[in-house]
Amino acid sequence: MKFFIFLLLTMITGLASAVEPASSKIPDNLDERIKPCIICHRDADLIDRDAYFPRIAGKPAGYLYNQLRNFRDGRRFYQPMAILLENLSDEYMREIAEYFADQPYTHPEPVVPALSPDETKSVETLMYSGDPERDLPACSACHGEALMGMQPAIPGLLGLPHAYLAAQFGGWRNGGIMRGQIPDCMSEIAKKLTQEEVNALALWLPGLPVSGQPAGADALTPELAQRCRTILSVKEVSR
Repeated sequence: MKFFIFLLLTMITGLASAVEPASSKIPDNLDERIKPCIICHRDADLIDRDAYFPRIAGKPAGYLYNQLRNFRDGRRFYQPMAILLENLSDEYMREIAEYFADQPYTHPEPVVPALSPDETKSVETLMYSGDPERDLPACSACHGEALMGMQPAIPGLLGLPHAYLAAQFGGWRNGGIMRGQIPDCMSEIAKKLTQEEVNALALWLPGLPVSGQPAGADALTPELAQRCRTILSVKEVSR
């Protein structure tokens, strides 16, 4: 608990430089200000394969910006993030999002998942074909054929730790991540998956090599854009 409090205070102190003038010994720039973020989200040389926190470098700026606003405004719940962001402006969060979006997409080497041939086939079907009988679109229909996300606001699925993927699916299925967002298409989709399918997906994805870029926004069908319109919307920042 003491370490958690120390970590949180360190993060808050770092981002506070957005409001208060920086020390003359420390450059007042975004490279310095985002260092508290890297404590958890890791720099390129500190990648932890089993970390709970996701890597955010290289993800679409619209997605990152939406998540920052969701944490700050209580639509997504994780207390350390909520506290860290509670006094940040939309403009400053947009800067942070664009900064990380421009960074290289760092990731560990893939690990071959411990799945049976039947489990692998089932996961690949969900990933690339979906299941029309359960109204489940293919994961690739939203996250791109390369599974690297889609501009401006859909994240990639590759290079994420197994622990984080499993926790996210659990949160969507139990209503513990997003609050008051209608439609919440990932919650809707996750609840239609079996626990066995969730477990297999969380093991299969970290076994894929990371390559490619987020797909363009025109790759998303109008039907899916309407289904997930809340997630896709990116609030414009008034300048």
